Amino acid sequence: MKAKRPDPDATLEPCSDCGRETRHFVRVEIRTENPASSNAAFSREPYRVAVCGVCESESIQRMNDA
Repeated sequence: MKAKRPDPDATLEPCSDCGRETRHFVRVEIRTENPASSNAAFSREPYRVAVCGVCESESIQRMNDA
């Protein structure tokens, strides 16, 4: 029998809304931090976006907070 491959876009994480460990779909987005700025083209940062597979709540975290 062939082993099932895990979904590369899903991971088990604790969900703050559900209160339990659930499957989350994770992606990275490049977001403009200040679109009204004259330097908007240079103010883009990567963000980690995780969506709960049960309650569909979304958590967003800036990836390079230094």
